[in-house]
Amino acid sequence: MPSAPTHTAEEAHLLGTMPVDPMDDIELRSVQLQFPNARGSILEACEQRRVPTDKGDVHVAIQGDTAKPAIVTYHDLGLNYATSFAGFFNFPVMRGLLENFCVYHVTAPGQEEGAPTLPEDYMYPTMDELAAQLLFVLSHFGLKSVIGFGVGAGANILARFAHAHPDKVGALCLINCVSTQSGWIEWGYQSFNARFLRTKGMTQGVIDYLMWHHFGRNPEERNHDLVQMYKQHFERGVNPTNLAMLINAYIHRNDLHLARTPPGTPGTEAAATTLKMPVINITGSLSPHVDDTVTFNGRLDPTNSSWMKISDCALVLEEQPAKLAEAFRLFLQGEGYATPLSTPASSPCGTKYHTYSSIFFANFREQQQQAMEERERERERERDRQRQLSLRVGNRLRETAINCTGVQGDNNNAEDQDGDEELDLENGNGAGNGNRAYVTTDTSGTLYYGTQSNKIRITENPLPEPVSS
Repeated sequence: MPSAPTHTAEEAHLLGTMPVDPMDDIELRSVQLQFPNARGSILEACEQRRVPTDKGDVHVAIQGDTAKPAIVTYHDLGLNYATSFAGFFNFPVMRGLLENFCVYHVTAPGQEEGAPTLPEDYMYPTMDELAAQLLFVLSHFGLKSVIGFGVGAGANILARFAHAHPDKVGALCLINCVSTQSGWIEWGYQSFNARFLRTKGMTQGVIDYLMWHHFGRNPEERNHDLVQMYKQHFERGVNPTNLAMLINAYIHRNDLHLARTPPGTPGTEAAATTLKMPVINITGSLSPHVDDTVTFNGRLDPTNSSWMKISDCALVLEEQPAKLAEAFRLFLQGEGYATPLSTPASSPCGTKYHTYSSIFFANFREQQQQAMEERERERERERDRQRQLSLRVGNRLRETAINCTGVQGDNNNAEDQDGDEELDLENGNGAGNGNRAYVTTDTSGTLYYGTQSNKIRITENPLPEPVSS
């Protein structure tokens, strides 16, 4: 019977300090939550700018090469460019796509990270004035046309700007966009929130309403870490007074005045009162703004717009970034933005782009053209070979004719052996000697020259080779 293993005192001490059950709870200490804005180091990757406007300065963060087509983003209530777009624009699929674009993250006045409190006498811009500030941003950076990407209140601002300046927006991707004015319930709740933010700061009621605005009902049943990070941001990273001003402007918004014109309506243009550029209208199935996006979709032209509801999420950028990135990528490809060519042309953003199908047919046409050129070059080479062969055969026939006259011993025509004799190839006669010379071929294609009694085979050898008759 084997004896039990023995351990030294040091080994016994180490074994005694190790947990017996590997499933025992391990207490984690000094663990702190970090907001997603640290992912991908978007703060370090962006160039920070202050753009002057008629309503104060606007904070703009530039991500990417400014020589490439532009995407302008606008955030939602309680967030800024970093907290709203950091995780999504650093998602692997988006990083690969954004190599072809430059992103301009616009932050509403007073909503950037660490912003000072705005003065009490500061007249915060209305929603229309916030949209008009984008004109100063485009002019400051020399942008002729942009792609809009907005969420919530930012989507409403971008839709206003696109409706007022359709020539400056090439396409729109709007998430949880509200196109109507605020209802009584929303106006009442948000009015109380704005009052509490000014007087008491960030209260629990305001946090709960902001969580409902972004996550919908029962956010605690979803991604616990994500919910806690957003709660921590609302508690510590938001200036309450500045947010109250933005909320007050949002609840006093007017209607976008968009309407889908029925086809065939006399005296009206097809898209006179709706957005003229392509629009993708996105919402989450758990979002409280699903009905608002349906209303907004009913006001858009169905020929250049699409509505998408992504399942199992409300905050689409954080909960379903892969699906949103794929939808955005396909939307850009469908509108001709995703694959850049080196030749400048008539793209809304200043560079020509093609979809995958058009690139396939362009390559197919190029291959067909190259094949035709190659066949033409091959035919030209064949014609050159035929001409060279004809010249060689003609020279050899002349030499053969001279040698043939020498073999026949025609002394009377000795003066014609100086090489001036020529052949009548068409008639098969030798000129000037009276002999019935001809050129024939056998079944193998070999050329023969001579009379009926004296035939000479024409070979690559410049001298004729006699052949028995």
